[in-house]
Amino acid sequence: MSNTTVHTGRWSEQLAILGIELPPVAIPAAAYLPATRSGRYVYTSGQLPLVDGRTTATGKLGKDVTVDEAAAAARLCAVNGLAAVNALVGLDRIVKVVKVVGFVASADGFSQQPQVINGASDLLIEVFGEAGRHARSAVGVAELPRGSAVEVEFIFELDGES
Repeated sequence: MSNTTVHTGRWSEQLAILGIELPPVAIPAAAYLPATRSGRYVYTSGQLPLVDGRTTATGKLGKDVTVDEAAAAARLCAVNGLAAVNALVGLDRIVKVVKVVGFVASADGFSQQPQVINGASDLLIEVFGEAGRHARSAVGVAELPRGSAVEVEFIFELDGES
């Protein structure tokens, strides 16, 4: 992984270089928005590892899902989060990834939540370079929506334009 990405205002071009295509934003399953803006910040709702409406990693870490499988799912959560931001304000408005909060469905005794959420963090650094470095929490939980093994939410700072 390279940390040499420089902000050019063209994060969408960096995604293309990495071979990542943003999917359509998942339709909310309840009364919430996929992402919302407040001032210069965009907050995403918790993103699941969905592809075509299907959860790609289900079950609990330490029982049903490996750390590598869950890290790949967390990476997909980050892609879905970027899609939500892109649909709301455009990806190229991002100047900084501020915070990542990851939830990991964990069996008793599982304590590698940080390694799982690295899947999302690593992708953000690949896309945004130094602007992708962020504060983070990785939390073990009993259950997640749709039986998902992982869920991740994000806070992004935008440029000063309205």
